[in-house]
Amino acid sequence: MNTNKFDKKGSVYAKARPSYPEELFLYLVSKSIIDKDKTVADIGSGTGIFTAQLSPFAKMVFAVEPNEDMRNKAKDKLSLYSNISSVNAAAEDTSLSESSVDLITVAQAFHWFDRASFKKECKRILKPSGKVLLVWNDRDLKSEVIKDNFAVNKIFCPNFKGSSNGMDFSKESFKDFFDGEYEVREFDNSLVYDRDTFIARSLSSSYAPKETDIQYAEYTNALETVFEKHQVNGSVIYPYITRCYIGTVL
Repeated sequence: MNTNKFDKKGSVYAKARPSYPEELFLYLVSKSIIDKDKTVADIGSGTGIFTAQLSPFAKMVFAVEPNEDMRNKAKDKLSLYSNISSVNAAAEDTSLSESSVDLITVAQAFHWFDRASFKKECKRILKPSGKVLLVWNDRDLKSEVIKDNFAVNKIFCPNFKGSSNGMDFSKESFKDFFDGEYEVREFDNSLVYDRDTFIARSLSSSYAPKETDIQYAEYTNALETVFEKHQVNGSVIYPYITRCYIGTVL
């Protein structure tokens, strides 16, 4: 895993990236996938958005994140939770003990992992019958504002491959990771962004220019044009679909 993709992105990521819908956590509780007796490893925890939401539902949460900028940005937020422990490690080598966690979660990060190596690590640290939950806040490609946003990305971002690095979200694309049957769930998670947060959302992506890059000003100006086209009373609806994949690795 390349741990440098989000260098200098911690602040803008924390500002603009969405949280996850309450319905997801209520569903996990209803299916006994998570409860107050279980230990969770949140892998690729970033700025701690998903980690913090996990905390009230778990006994212990390990926030595993290799990027120093992202991990440091999470410190203040996660220090408020007594049952969260920050771990400086990669997805493929978490440094966690063998058979030590009941649930592994990955929010908005699995597409950066080496699948085979990460699966091996999941099998090592999971307790028997433990599960893996993969989660994304995926942008709704039917939305006109998302279409225009992506058009700007294609012009100014050479490494832009689509949502979540061009991730294939079809159920079949996860057959090489999960063993046996696995579940797919979707939840609506649309947000309302003002101008600054709308622009910050795009800047938080790994492929987006940084302030020191030549095309930074042109990129942000183009994003402002998209915002103006779609805004109503100073805000735009930014539609997300929270996609979840739940299963086991053997």
